[in-house]
Amino acid sequence: MSGVVLTDSLYFPFFSLFRVFKKTSGNGHIALYLGKRDFVDHVDSVEVVDGVIKVDPSGLNGRKVFVYLACAFRYGSDDLDVIGLSFRRDIWVQRVQVYPPAGGNTTKSPMQESLLKKVGEQGCPFSFQMPTNLPCSVSLQPGPNDSGKACGVDFEVKAYLANAPDSADEVIEKKDTCRLMIRKIQFAPANNKAGPKADISKQFMMTDKPVHLEASLEKEIYYHGDPIIVNVKINNETTKVVKKIKVSVEQLTNVVLYSSDTYTKTVCSEEFGETVNANSTLEKSFQIIPLLSNNKEKRGLAVDGRLKDEDTHLASTTLSQGEKEMQGILVSYKVKVNLMVSSGGLLGGLTGSDVTVELPLALMSPKPAGEADITIASMEG
Repeated sequence: MSGVVLTDSLYFPFFSLFRVFKKTSGNGHIALYLGKRDFVDHVDSVEVVDGVIKVDPSGLNGRKVFVYLACAFRYGSDDLDVIGLSFRRDIWVQRVQVYPPAGGNTTKSPMQESLLKKVGEQGCPFSFQMPTNLPCSVSLQPGPNDSGKACGVDFEVKAYLANAPDSADEVIEKKDTCRLMIRKIQFAPANNKAGPKADISKQFMMTDKPVHLEASLEKEIYYHGDPIIVNVKINNETTKVVKKIKVSVEQLTNVVLYSSDTYTKTVCSEEFGETVNANSTLEKSFQIIPLLSNNKEKRGLAVDGRLKDEDTHLASTTLSQGEKEMQGILVSYKVKVNLMVSSGGLLGGLTGSDVTVELPLALMSPKPAGEADITIASMEG
């Protein structure tokens, strides 16, 4: 059996090697331990956030130790806070007292059991169950010249020393706290369904017959970085000419906080030179790949939340049960197929028109292979 090194050897009976994340307060009186920082939202349930707080009672001076999990919307960078205002709004917060213990005996996870063996009698376990109507971790991409932390939705676990769990009159110094950022993430469901289909018929002036446009996707969900195949059928019964076909992907970011605002940004757009003459048809598949690497300069684009400075990708589609309204940032996508139609005569450029159809698109990450068999290295940070 392999062990994990966290200052000393620490053995986990259910995992071959386990990473441990640790943060210690500035005064050294409390330390926060987490077994992981990514927690999966399965739509109908969310993984429990659990860990252990190591407490040195000698430095508490009568204060208690609390830990909270907060989901917050950050709508301004820290460097904008010049008059004591907070550019952060808590969407959901839960606090528990871990020392002195306030509750009865609770069931401990294997990770907590192993951590408690490591820290000994000074260890205090905690756990949080997030509701299913919280958004996932999402950041809004800053502009090229922006500084400070990006706006978006983030999750934080923080342990602190205080006399009360939440008192506006009590000042909690930074040296009395320790915190770790975590992420709430979703993976694509295993059962990928058939893709959507949409069609439209449009008539133009001076003609009694329409242009028929049908578009479809091969599947409902696409993984980040995979090519998206858009099947297009065109039946041009008019005397006009379809001069160009444009296929694009748009990201719709719905920001639900004090009000609900939706922002649309094109993340991929390709023009194809196929023409469809009068009284002709075309049936063809077009390939597009929306990538964050092609959208690095777009301020406000939603990207999946990141920890520190690791690479990320376009924000994943938000899945929900639709029973409770979510706050925060909700992300969706759509594919647009646009036909640029002109009469083909001398006034073709002036009398042109468009035929457009839209398809819903889900962009997500697949569940990592062997996610149930976690094998990760030890780490402090």
